[in-house]
Amino acid sequence: MIKKVDRKDLNGIVVVNKPSGITSHDVVDRVRRIFGMRRIGHAGTLDPMATGVLIMLVGKGTKLFERFMKFDKAYRATLVLGKVTTSADTQGQVVDERPYDDITEQRVREVFESFLGEGQQVPPMVSAVKVKGKRLYELARQGLQVEREARAIRIDRIEIVRFDLPYVEFFLECSKGTYVRKFAEDAGERLGCGACICQIERTQVGPYDIDQAINLDDLTEADVKTFEECFGR
Repeated sequence: MIKKVDRKDLNGIVVVNKPSGITSHDVVDRVRRIFGMRRIGHAGTLDPMATGVLIMLVGKGTKLFERFMKFDKAYRATLVLGKVTTSADTQGQVVDERPYDDITEQRVREVFESFLGEGQQVPPMVSAVKVKGKRLYELARQGLQVEREARAIRIDRIEIVRFDLPYVEFFLECSKGTYVRKFAEDAGERLGCGACICQIERTQVGPYDIDQAINLDDLTEADVKTFEECFGR
């Protein structure tokens, strides 16, 4: 059981390396138990499948939610060509399969580059975006599909890391609010063969990268960054 204490001596952020298979809220619960305090939050949800940088807000750090949410982000991910699923990843139900044998690395590069710059993206149904007070992923679990408005996003860099059909591993730098699984799904449509995500790692949030991230099993109070360390004041 988590002790219900309001500590005044532990305030700031922790950069956690989220493991796969648990939700961002599960990470919050783990950190609450480790620090023995309730006032813990996170900035920027990662899906259960996703790993990597998750900013944890500790104590008065929870007031900085909006500041951290505005940061640009970077990801390393892998898409699978030829499959379209209900969740845009391999954990969803396959709804369409198409041939991909004629897809070349150059063609993928051209399609990726067509997404560079400012653009619009419709949030996926498995996202945490709210529509009429309900999280989209909650509606998706009920088998529901609802209309979603496209949102302005920006993609600054896309680089193919490995091309091994049907897999394409890539690196992506983007603005807040960009969904990697939706990018992969949209890229698959432009390629004509469909695609979904099988792996996502968030490698950076603003100035914080994966090399600074602490594994949950190794986390201690000494890993909390103070406001002075974060913002130089």
